[in-house]
Amino acid sequence: MDATQLKKLVAQAAMQYVQPNTILGVGTGSTVDCFIDALAESGIQLTGAVSSSIRSEKKLREIGVTIVDLNDVAGLALYVDGADEIDPAFNLVKGGGGALTREKIVADASAKFVCIADESKLVSTLGAFPLPVEVLPMARELVARKLTKLGGTVKLREGFITDNGNVILDVHGLKITDPKAIEAEINHWPGVVTNGLFALRPADVCLIGGQNGVRTL
Repeated sequence: MDATQLKKLVAQAAMQYVQPNTILGVGTGSTVDCFIDALAESGIQLTGAVSSSIRSEKKLREIGVTIVDLNDVAGLALYVDGADEIDPAFNLVKGGGGALTREKIVADASAKFVCIADESKLVSTLGAFPLPVEVLPMARELVARKLTKLGGTVKLREGFITDNGNVILDVHGLKITDPKAIEAEINHWPGVVTNGLFALRPADVCLIGGQNGVRTL
């Protein structure tokens, strides 16, 4: 199976967690696109969805799902999203698509976070995938200098503005052995909106697609 087939496989597997007549949290990215397609095919009727990106909102509307403002609900039972890296403790690196801040907000509002990914995303230590950090534009160079001191090589994501109007610094070459500590430290810096480590609120379940089918971790 190729990567697209594996994404479709885990997207279908995630349907077992989706309950009818609920408000669903939905992430963003190519694997989530497959999940939204599977949702359409399932015929499951939702009350609505809270999405982490404008892109996913558009796709959900196209299949007839009502988009709900997170401020109008007390919480979400389920959030489904992908990841760029997953370590053995279910700590994640996310944000390759640039929606990390909204993804982190929706994950925090959800009772269960189901991560869907193919087996290429499993790593022993986070950091091979560049760590995205969303930053207020005026703090770009200030934060870049601090990230460099952590041992990373920092690159501005050229020509990209987040849905929140900010820029993203991608940090290459970090070996993240203590994800919770690094997440907390970077988030504490003035000018940082958030970073792409999901360790303080990791995934609860990971559905991993491989050549032998889907594993539930």
